[in-house]
Amino acid sequence: MYTYLFSVGQIYHVYNRGVEKRVIFLSDRDYRRFVDDLFVFNDEASITNLGYNLVSAGKLQIQSVEAKKKRPLVDILVFTLMPNHFHLILRQRKDNGIIKFMQKLGTGYTMYFNKRYERVGGLFQGAYKAVLINKQAHFIHLPYYIHTNPLELTPYRGRTSIGAEEAMKFLENYRWSSFLDYIGKRNFPHVISRKFLLKFFGGPAKYKKDILDWLNEKDRSLELIRSFTLE
Repeated sequence: MYTYLFSVGQIYHVYNRGVEKRVIFLSDRDYRRFVDDLFVFNDEASITNLGYNLVSAGKLQIQSVEAKKKRPLVDILVFTLMPNHFHLILRQRKDNGIIKFMQKLGTGYTMYFNKRYERVGGLFQGAYKAVLINKQAHFIHLPYYIHTNPLELTPYRGRTSIGAEEAMKFLENYRWSSFLDYIGKRNFPHVISRKFLLKFFGGPAKYKKDILDWLNEKDRSLELIRSFTLE
């Protein structure tokens, strides 16, 4: 089991996958539930009975947390959800913020998933993994890597043979990440804190251009990324 000492203000790559690499998102409803949990559980307040009752319309009965002032535990800078795993870039705001947030997120989504699919036991492959992002090269390339991760779902499995323009079209039609918000298309703006990274990257148009450039050089960049993903 991993034990992490997180520092306020530091930025971390946090990720996990399903136990035995099982699929953890079986439908759009599951993806949406996890995105909702990213928002709702990012609060110092203790949240009880959070939307575990499913309503007839197929939507989650989430208590209104937007009506009160939130006290976020972390800044969610980047996220991508894949069928059997997820990636987050988090900046800790409060002492033990990442630990508390990830406990709420893992427990809450597992309870939802187990109830919906009538299963018991753990859903995730042990404790989440976390890597401190403390080098500029990592800071630059990691958001690109996470936002282009859905290309693994294409027949080309993310290789550059798909072509950068075609890859971009695929990413612009993939909803379950923060990528669309970073290129100026509203998707889940209430979930993420994007001003910090967008300022660093020069705005939405520049970020999209940089992604296209990165896709053309992806093979050379992957070795760098593997050093701080533990994958």
